[in-house]
Amino acid sequence: MRLVLNDPLAEVRVILTAEGGSCARARQVVREAATSWELSEDLTDDAQLVVTELVSNGIDHGEGPITLTVSRKAGGMLVEVHDESSKLPQLRPVDPTSARGRGMQLVQALSVRWGTTPQRDGKVVWAQLEA
Repeated sequence: MRLVLNDPLAEVRVILTAEGGSCARARQVVREAATSWELSEDLTDDAQLVVTELVSNGIDHGEGPITLTVSRKAGGMLVEVHDESSKLPQLRPVDPTSARGRGMQLVQALSVRWGTTPQRDGKVVWAQLEA
């Protein structure tokens, strides 16, 4: 992990490696940012779930390093995860017999809006959360 920018009034950005410990680090970054911005515990918990799913998807389906950016927005925060794959996340129907495949359903349920922004070097999957 390499810290790129850490301005608590604007955004926090970290580069994560594509490994399991990165999800824990992403949750820590979200919690620290939300605490510094005095956001509610409920919003913080939801944002930690969302960032876990987005980073996990980046590890499982993306390429290259993962850049996590967390920004303060009116009423909440914006979580953005960049990876170097152009493959877009899929919102799939839940298969009750599978232990996996619910991540983007969870992101949709916990965020006020979410989406994907294609980039020249991959994509950014983002979710906006509000109290």
